[in-house]
Amino acid sequence: MKKMTAYLLGLALMISMTACSSADSDDSGESNDNTPVETEEISFEEITVVDNEQCTIKITGIEPDNMWGYTLNAYLENKSEDKTYMFSVQNASVNGLQTDPLFATTVAAGKKSNEEINFSEDLSSYGLTDFTDIQLTFRVYDNDDWMADDVALQTVHVYPYGEDKATAFVRESQSTDHVIVDNENVTIIVTGYDEDGIWGYTMHLYLVNKTDSEVMFSVDDVSVNGFMADPFWAASVAAGKAAFSDVSWSDSTFEENDITTVEEIGMTWSVYNNEDWTQDDIYNETVVLNP
Repeated sequence: MKKMTAYLLGLALMISMTACSSADSDDSGESNDNTPVETEEISFEEITVVDNEQCTIKITGIEPDNMWGYTLNAYLENKSEDKTYMFSVQNASVNGLQTDPLFATTVAAGKKSNEEINFSEDLSSYGLTDFTDIQLTFRVYDNDDWMADDVALQTVHVYPYGEDKATAFVRESQSTDHVIVDNENVTIIVTGYDEDGIWGYTMHLYLVNKTDSEVMFSVDDVSVNGFMADPFWAASVAAGKAAFSDVSWSDSTFEENDITTVEEIGMTWSVYNNEDWTQDDIYNETVVLNP
């Protein structure tokens, strides 16, 4: 039941963010370096991601200085005679760091569309200064029948400077980090706290999924200064990817419990395979933090 709740929370977060975000290549050529590719110019050739009897997706260009953020231009075609298709980006990463371009658009039967996929998140705040390996998973499905099989589900890498120039994001550790777990499967690091976060008191996290399946990170039985205070948080991270995430408590939760200074946060961490809920948890431990 807790796994279902975490899934619904993650889905709700994705929906709320949207209201306000060649085939898969081998990564063996990537180097672990955040250094920008200063002397290289983008040399891009059109990429056909999908071209079947039902739809076509092509990456047609790159606009690194678009006003809405780093942008990929995409050509979409619905070859159906009577169905409206939803074209979406199911997940995305830049240099191995998960991000969400919040892209989803419908194309009517028999129509075509030129669209922009905008990466508006400020990844430079995390130390990522250049886009060398953009990975996208496109999903296309019947917009009026969500139970129907996908029309297309395809992952593609876009290498703006060429695959040989691809780099992998590496976060530099800080003396203030609190490492909750760092094993062969996952890493969870508390990178800091913000008393005046936009959504209330906020705990900043860095998450790494080292497995070959998508995993869900969630917390249960959360307390602040001994008072139960559920932040209603869960975050999924794609296979082999890293992500930054925030756990926030509303001001009203603190006011109701007369909390003015956070002295202790208790929580049970649950990390599990989001593609197979029958498996045992990858990580499950109760942790006490003293900010």
